[in-house]
Amino acid sequence: MPSRRHFLQGGISLAALAALSPWLSTGALSAGAPLLQRTIPRSGEMLPVIGLGTSQTFNVRLDDASLAPLQQVIETFFAGGARVIDTAPSYGAAEQVTGELLKRTSNQDRAFLATKLSSTGRARGQAQFEISQEALQRRNIDLVQVHNLQDTSTQLGLLRELKQQGLVRYIGITHYVESAHDELIAVLQREKDIDFVQFNYSVGERGAEQRLLPYCADHGLATLINRPFQRAALLSRVKDRPLPDWAAELQATSWAQLLLKFILAQPAVTVVIPATSNPRYMADNLAAGREPLPDAALLKKIVEAFA
Repeated sequence: MPSRRHFLQGGISLAALAALSPWLSTGALSAGAPLLQRTIPRSGEMLPVIGLGTSQTFNVRLDDASLAPLQQVIETFFAGGARVIDTAPSYGAAEQVTGELLKRTSNQDRAFLATKLSSTGRARGQAQFEISQEALQRRNIDLVQVHNLQDTSTQLGLLRELKQQGLVRYIGITHYVESAHDELIAVLQREKDIDFVQFNYSVGERGAEQRLLPYCADHGLATLINRPFQRAALLSRVKDRPLPDWAAELQATSWAQLLLKFILAQPAVTVVIPATSNPRYMADNLAAGREPLPDAALLKKIVEAFA
């Protein structure tokens, strides 16, 4: 992954970075406008729009040297008012690392934890859920999703049982490629009690604008957006270019913030979940989750900048 220092244009802002010093001060990000929040349609619960993905970045050894920078990420995350952390058993040690860091930082009760089932068969799904409970150090999980539509009907049946038992609060489905969007919609049309859908959407992958985002808006579905930077491919396109003057209209101080604000301009987006292992990048991402968001003219400029 290319170094993001080329894209930060000095970070979120000199004042904000100074306040964070070194990204850990309690409430350090609260000096500016608060994070935007959006509603989970099924319940009315509000969630901050910037979350945290853990794929690859949290798959590290459970030792102090490996955990130290990630602990700073978690502390910056909560200091900035965020809550949603998305992980999965298939992300290696990410669930264990997440659970350990939430314990170390005393944030177990503040986190909105989302994980996944990626098993075939009910028994394996049940065993996987119990392993997730142990790894995350939480009996009750906020959101459990069927990962990449694997054995969808069986796993959704299990999740309904876990929800009735009070062990899961919300259930969902996920995918990460545009070619699966029609299949996501087909499942949503068939299974009417799904609360969340997670999928890819970005300046470089805009297919969700055609059917999936409108469907979610029309049918009261919460959305988690993955791959906002396309694994840094979008940032690579602009690595040698200065931030355009019009970015100031959005109070954006990095290319990453423009990419996140582009996504958040869609009202059907509930939370976007960029992954990072760097506390400075975490702070930069959080700065994107505040007003103002781009109007149609600025959205067009963002698209053109990454074309």
